[in-house]
Amino acid sequence: MKWLAILFGCFILTIIVLADLGKLGFLYPLYDFPYSDKVGHFILYGILTLLIDLTLFHSSAQGASLTVIQSRKLLAVKIGLILAVAITAEEFSQQYFSKRTFDLIDLTASYLGVIFFSWLALKVKK
Repeated sequence: MKWLAILFGCFILTIIVLADLGKLGFLYPLYDFPYSDKVGHFILYGILTLLIDLTLFHSSAQGASLTVIQSRKLLAVKIGLILAVAITAEEFSQQYFSKRTFDLIDLTASYLGVIFFSWLALKVKK
């Protein structure tokens, strides 16, 4: 699971770099659908959150001093906050690239993806 989270994170970073350079040619047809970029933010950041949560839940379950349920919730909140900071920085950085535009709705969709998939990770049984 750890390698899947790392590879998916690299995939998202690749998309970000290509978008910053204006070289997302293969993904432009997706923009033909209304709100597809919002759905993309929700799904991509959500899946990343889910993969990181599940990876760290598994690794922290062996040595947690709190109960497993409490430590999973706390861990999910910490992961969500760290991702929220990174997502916010990336969205605000778009103001400095001519091919990108800052969009508060994109940022909101990203946050909602993190929240929903964190909740989903907490519902997944070990």
